[in-house]
Amino acid sequence: QVQLVESGGGLVQAGGSLRLSCAASGRTFTMYAMGWFRQAPGKEREFVAAISRSGSNTYYADSVKGRFTISRDNAKNTVYLQMNSLKPEDTAVYYCAARRSITDSGSNYYSTGWYNYWGQGTQVTVSS
Repeated sequence: QVQLVESGGGLVQAGGSLRLSCAASGRTFTMYAMGWFRQAPGKEREFVAAISRSGSNTYYADSVKGRFTISRDNAKNTVYLQMNSLKPEDTAVYYCAARRSITDSGSNYYSTGWYNYWGQGTQVTVSS
C-alpha cells in the first residue's frame, strides 16, 4: 500500500511557475514508477509526465515538453513536477500516481489505467 499526498498547487499568472510535490508513504518508494496526471473541468484525466523507479527515464506529454520537468528524490520519498511558462490551458486538478514496477522503463507509463495508487489532487489555476 502506498499513500500519496500532493501539495504546491495554487493560483499563478500566465508565464509563471509552480512546483508540485507528491509525498509517498512506505519504505519501498524506489520500487514504484510515478506519474503526474491532470483533469480539467468537463474533460478526461490526461497524462502529464512520468518517471521511472530510478529516475533515469522520464516521459512527457507533448503539450508540456520543454516547460515541465518531473524529478524524484528517493531519499525523501517524493516526486516533483516543476512547471514553468504556465498557460491558462494548464489549469486543472493535478494528480500524483504510482505503480510498483519490475522494470525501469515502459510504454505503460502514459496510461491512466496502469497506475493503481492515486493522490487526492491539487488545484492549479493559471490566469491570463
